[in-house]
Amino acid sequence: MELVRVTMENIEKEHICCAISNDRDAQVMSKKAWLKERFAEGLVFLKGDVRGKCFIEYLPAESAWLPVEADGYMAIDCFWVSGQFKGKGNSNLLLEECIRDSKEKGKLGLCILSSAKKLPFLSDPGYLKYKGFQTADTAEPFFELLYLPFTPEAAKPCFKPQAKHPQTDGSGFVLYYTNQCPFNAKYVPLIEETAKGKGIPFQSIHLDSREKAQNAPAAATISALFYNGRFLTNEILSPPKFEKLAEKLMKEPGDEA
Repeated sequence: MELVRVTMENIEKEHICCAISNDRDAQVMSKKAWLKERFAEGLVFLKGDVRGKCFIEYLPAESAWLPVEADGYMAIDCFWVSGQFKGKGNSNLLLEECIRDSKEKGKLGLCILSSAKKLPFLSDPGYLKYKGFQTADTAEPFFELLYLPFTPEAAKPCFKPQAKHPQTDGSGFVLYYTNQCPFNAKYVPLIEETAKGKGIPFQSIHLDSREKAQNAPAAATISALFYNGRFLTNEILSPPKFEKLAEKLMKEPGDEA
């Protein structure tokens, strides 16, 4: 497999892996618009020359849309190899190129958001730790900031204080999200419509700048769902799954049925 770097010059013709639909699809348009704004900040989107989920996306941690302190590091935004592309060395190929590129740029190491055990929309901690990543910091309820230092004296990155104990002041459901993940372009409007139709108290907060994302109230900024101030999940939910969750939580003691 050959690697392709998506740039301003080829982004209109390149497939962006996680959104298979045509180029006029809202998900594709949202993701490509987000990428175009990040390229000048040093973002690299590296993919296999295939049509499928086989890519790594990274940028300097100072510009990452994550609530972390990791000056001098390269932050991996998303690292996804799935389906027929797994078990063929493609993950190693992508990660090794990221490491090579980051060292060439004088970075201290890599950091990435993960979890104590493998969870949806988070990078696989088993694979990363096998490749030498260590736990730099943790945040409730299950997040881990993993890092791969290039030298023994490299300082550990860490989560910002507000992300370590996620909570909000809002009542009902509050969803924080960014355009980093194309799935939000499809599912956030659908969940908003579902909540409105079912009378579910719901508010979506679009983290539309790096500064907002870096000061988000949870470690995950792609998607962070709260209920009555309590963090629930970083998973991007489908409308049926959201409705089922809402029905369960709103029937708990102390909540309206």
